[in-house]
Amino acid sequence: MLRFFLNGSSSSYLRQLESEFGESSNAIRVELNRFEQAGLLQSFTQGNRKYYKAQTTHPLFKDIHSIILKYIGIDQVIDQVVNKLGDLDRVFLQGDFAEGRDNGTINFIFVGENLDCDYLLRLVTKAEKLISRRVQFLVMSEKEYELHAGFEGRERALLLWESVGER
Repeated sequence: MLRFFLNGSSSSYLRQLESEFGESSNAIRVELNRFEQAGLLQSFTQGNRKYYKAQTTHPLFKDIHSIILKYIGIDQVIDQVVNKLGDLDRVFLQGDFAEGRDNGTINFIFVGENLDCDYLLRLVTKAEKLISRRVQFLVMSEKEYELHAGFEGRERALLLWESVGER
């Protein structure tokens, strides 16, 4: 259920989850129904498929989301990077993790000005050891980010952190 609670806008249907988990459709259907009855998932029909997605208004959604970030280790990377990196504007999660699939590699996009890339590389190296996952990142200025509005995967990027206030 990582897929649903890491990215609240992610949705999936039964057969897609069956191939992803390698479990029987019946076992997955039972769990989906339990989550739906508990109000943690909502379902909708599109064509002949029943899709499920997280009920982001559920009182426990934010807590579950936070626990998943901690489990994956994303919170450690963000906490270490945000305060010391420079004029950071936003941090995005991209790739499989942004879609709720754990493939062992976490992809970040850091958007900001005058970012200390050497420091970021040192932190990422440390974080990889702490969380036992590979971490890849892309650093872009705000202008580059806006110019590359159509870069592959941007539409699936999940905003993890955003600067508040003005510099």
